[in-house]
Amino acid sequence: MSDLSNVRINGQRLWDALMEMAKIGATPKGGCKRLTLTDLDKQARELFASWCEKEGCPIKVDEMGNMFARRPGVEDSLPPVMIGSHLDTQPTGGKYDGVLGVLGALEVVRSLNDLKIKTRHPIEIANWTNEEGSRYAPAMISSGVFAGVYTKEFAYAREDAEHKKLGDELERIGFKGAEPVGNRKIHAFFELHIEQGPILEAESYDVGVVTHGQGQRWYEIKLVGFESHAGSTPMPRRKDAVLGAARIVELVNRIGLSKAPLGVSTVGMLNPYPNSRNVIPGEVFMTCEFRHPIDDTLTDMDAQLKAGVEEICKTIGLTYDLKQVFYYAPVAFDEGCVAAVRRAAKHLGLSHRDIVSGAGHDACYIARVAPTSMIFTPCVDGVSHNEAEEISQEWATAGANVLMHAVLEKAEIVA
Repeated sequence: MSDLSNVRINGQRLWDALMEMAKIGATPKGGCKRLTLTDLDKQARELFASWCEKEGCPIKVDEMGNMFARRPGVEDSLPPVMIGSHLDTQPTGGKYDGVLGVLGALEVVRSLNDLKIKTRHPIEIANWTNEEGSRYAPAMISSGVFAGVYTKEFAYAREDAEHKKLGDELERIGFKGAEPVGNRKIHAFFELHIEQGPILEAESYDVGVVTHGQGQRWYEIKLVGFESHAGSTPMPRRKDAVLGAARIVELVNRIGLSKAPLGVSTVGMLNPYPNSRNVIPGEVFMTCEFRHPIDDTLTDMDAQLKAGVEEICKTIGLTYDLKQVFYYAPVAFDEGCVAAVRRAAKHLGLSHRDIVSGAGHDACYIARVAPTSMIFTPCVDGVSHNEAEEISQEWATAGANVLMHAVLEKAEIVA
């Protein structure tokens, strides 16, 4: 095998590409608003495609708009080592979420070209459509179609707030490709991403070796009491739906704390009715979610929620409807790919630790159809999905170097 001791990416070129892409949809506070399948997304896709084509990597697009740029292998009929992420952002997103994974992958290919390194397997860069889910729900829908989680027809029928369908918008911007979704075989998949959490920075690690993705359970709860006058209804006679909601918020928080450090729980929405200052609320709609990398633990959290809600509502005199509206199974990433990431970090002399992803990623669906792992870089204060999202050039460079060495192990250098 060739000596890889001095093989590195061009960190300045990667950073310049990140800053150039960040101009598309730039916001006044330094972030990006580049919602999927908008004209700005089209502009970003076209810039990415132009960069890939300059590196001799032609682009193919599948029926979900997923983009694949291919660097040929010496044995080009072999399945590729795929690397990538997404270019779409949140409405008030940052410059790095997803984009680092796409442009880090591009930089790996650029550097391999500069160094004239040949690989046995081809290498493909992927840009997955609608990872964020901010315009079209659910998130990660296109990698989900690729992995057989959703049908293409289901995805095409998703509507945004203006009732524009995903399939129509794919066609409008010219990225409704002809290649069937999911027909592309993958030897291994790696996704470079910012952590979107505070652990790596707080503990002064250069990179995170992602071993698992959190499982998720999402719920919608409707509480029904009885609205009545806030001044003349005695406290013992009240059926206050907001009081029930408040106790459920505390319950959800307590369940999450009981499963720390990996377990988390959140109440994200709470809408009272009639929402008048002098009326005891008769109804509340609320949402909550649990996340944990072990499915049995998620099941226990589910049982605690159901028992707790029943007891709270019985005590106050409320009726309720509790529905689980989303279940996302925990992901254990491929041991071989995880080990390749760990070896790459060690070879490069970078401090690293195993870490669990608290967010969903395209890699979590691709893990269903190919050996997969992820690499995390720190981000300042763990802030993400926010215009203030920030990383350093050194972190980006370290993550991309680990990506390149993991890819080279799987793609196999040809002397």
